[in-house]
Amino acid sequence: MIYPTRRAIYLLLLGAPLALALGLVRPELWVIAPGWILLILAAILLDTIAGANPRHLALDARFPHQVGVGDPFDMVLSATGRSVPRRAEIALAIDERIAPGGRLAGDMTSAGADDTLIRTLPLTASRRGQALIEALWVRWAGPLGLVWKQRRFAIDRAIAVVPSLRSVTEEGSRLFQRNSWFGLRQQQVRGEGTEYEALAEYQAGMDRRSIDWNASARHVKLLAKEYRVERDNRVVLAIDAGRTMAEPAGGMPRVDRAVSAALLLAYAGLKLGDRISFFSFAAKPQALTPAYMHIQDFPALQRAASLIDYAPVESNFTLALSTLSAQLNRRSLIILFTEFTDATSADLTIRAAGRLVKKHRLLFVVIKDEEVEAEEKRRPESAADITRSNVAAAMLRDRQLVIARLQRLGADVLEVPADAMGAGVVEAYLGIKRAGSL
Repeated sequence: MIYPTRRAIYLLLLGAPLALALGLVRPELWVIAPGWILLILAAILLDTIAGANPRHLALDARFPHQVGVGDPFDMVLSATGRSVPRRAEIALAIDERIAPGGRLAGDMTSAGADDTLIRTLPLTASRRGQALIEALWVRWAGPLGLVWKQRRFAIDRAIAVVPSLRSVTEEGSRLFQRNSWFGLRQQQVRGEGTEYEALAEYQAGMDRRSIDWNASARHVKLLAKEYRVERDNRVVLAIDAGRTMAEPAGGMPRVDRAVSAALLLAYAGLKLGDRISFFSFAAKPQALTPAYMHIQDFPALQRAASLIDYAPVESNFTLALSTLSAQLNRRSLIILFTEFTDATSADLTIRAAGRLVKKHRLLFVVIKDEEVEAEEKRRPESAADITRSNVAAAMLRDRQLVIARLQRLGADVLEVPADAMGAGVVEAYLGIKRAGSL
């Protein structure tokens, strides 16, 4: 496509006042105005012919077929052809999961060769799903700047945005190396294991509470009990996918942060030999995955996590937790990723948790609302600021009230910053295993 630039239109319009002025001053010179217009039209035609032809341009778009939500990646665009300009403008029609508004604009510049234009776009996917890359428009001005030469390239390829595994591969390896001894060798310290292993002669440095006095009396020497950490525990990673979890925290939806943290925990749990399963719910419960216990089963958990979708509805905790409890036939550790809005709406959550905590170990994981905390701490400068600060303080007070009520019921509550959610929940999980309180 070739069309005139703003400069060409202004030059053509300049012929009208020129003809009017000549008609008033020197009527016999009226032919200058049509001549001016013909001159501009000829220049436009010359500008159209000169330089690169849009039809001779070829595009190569390179980007990954699959990325993790929140993980940065690069899209490399290169255009080749004969006599391409040194600079061209681009516009990219792209899914809103990658670019707000579904559009990206910028420039392509020469990469040193006369026949290649290149641009690298750093992108980040904000939500899971299929992100379609529709088309790219490339345009540049002619040598005289009177016409735009433009071509549209249909891309029609999608990027699969899946739960991020970057934190699993990086943070998971780091945490597991730091705790690699845990659960893999026998522990002789009482309180870091619950499963009786054997009797051994008491050595200096061992916990005196582990001494078996009856056995010591029979053998006429001090004997102590050795314990080892119990394995093959059932761990259920329950993710609230309701309306409140679809809201962003630190530029990423809470549910995506919960999914990434749950995958990190699943990786550590499979490494330690526990049985891991996923459960998600919104207005109604979704499928509960089987309990996996081998690291080779991690891709199955990843696929199950990819199916957790965003839901614009309120979460039904009573139905979800009662359904989950009915499907668990042994004591389990249930790690629930959710969000508290206010004390009134959390009342049903507290009641459902009270029934569940009688049989299972329950850990709530919530993200700190740093925006509300910042609003509450900000120095007020007007009456509106005072109102916002009071409302923020009331919201934080209700949140702490909900946490205190859950803790009184016997449930654990972990409140962590958004960026530290994965590491925090894994540390809490390892702490529970060390204490042997599952």
